[in-house]
Amino acid sequence: MAITAQDVKQLKELTNCGMMDCKKALEEANGDIDTAIKILREKGLAKAAKKSGRIAAEGLVYTKIDNAKKVGVVVEINSETDFAAKSDRFVEFVDMIANTIINNEVSTVEELLELTCDGTNEKVSDVLTERIATISENIKIRRFKRMTGDLFAYVHDGGGSLIGSIVKLDGCDANDDAVKTAAKDILLQITASAPQFVSQDEVPASVIDAEKEVQLELVKKENEGSAKPKPQNVLEKIVEGRMRKFAEEICLLDQPFVKDPNVTVAKYLDGLKKGIKVVEFARFEKGEGIQKKEENFADEVASMIK
Repeated sequence: MAITAQDVKQLKELTNCGMMDCKKALEEANGDIDTAIKILREKGLAKAAKKSGRIAAEGLVYTKIDNAKKVGVVVEINSETDFAAKSDRFVEFVDMIANTIINNEVSTVEELLELTCDGTNEKVSDVLTERIATISENIKIRRFKRMTGDLFAYVHDGGGSLIGSIVKLDGCDANDDAVKTAAKDILLQITASAPQFVSQDEVPASVIDAEKEVQLELVKKENEGSAKPKPQNVLEKIVEGRMRKFAEEICLLDQPFVKDPNVTVAKYLDGLKKGIKVVEFARFEKGEGIQKKEENFADEVASMIK
């Protein structure tokens, strides 16, 4: 019996298995969908469908740089439990994904899923499905940032947090020991202080306008409740001061340097006389923005006996 693309698509939607696995199962089942589902379940692949709805907020933030190619990546791949994230199969998968990104000019997870996974002849999406089945947890490739140039990376693992940062420098000798030390300091700054932009030049006007509007409203309310209301020109000065503080918080070069709060990051770099220019950076924190499901033990037991 001829297997159509529509048949494969239907089976994939029902099982969340890879396209090739679905095609092979349909061929083995002579085109019968129910038999193909049974075949996939027997192989353990259809387990992935049952796990796709589970919340995955654990996992790894991983960085890797190929200095020869001058290409690097920071990637976050999530699992349901920290135990699974530490398994050899999971760590191996994360490294395979990092290599796949390094070896291909890719910018979205959707594009990545269609690429051939490093070290295999299968698509990333198919390897992902296989790992979900064998590790028995939902796994999601959440996000990544691919960068090229003189790159440096750092992963912080402590206090229950896992943060990966990568930075691109220009205008300097990347092999210079002083530059390497500065790069490490910059990465520590990014990891600890979570800036959003390199400098104020990069901040969109919409971000500035939105924050200024918020601060104006706050100052007005504070002034209304004050025993001695301030004149408008004083209020504007207060807002200007808060906006400067806002810039310090979101712009890397304007932040107080973590190792010497008396100078900004920009002044620290200028003082090194190495011509170091920060071009771009990325910072991923594991599970950032993912709402974890909270259940108490009684609820868990009750859910099991329903």
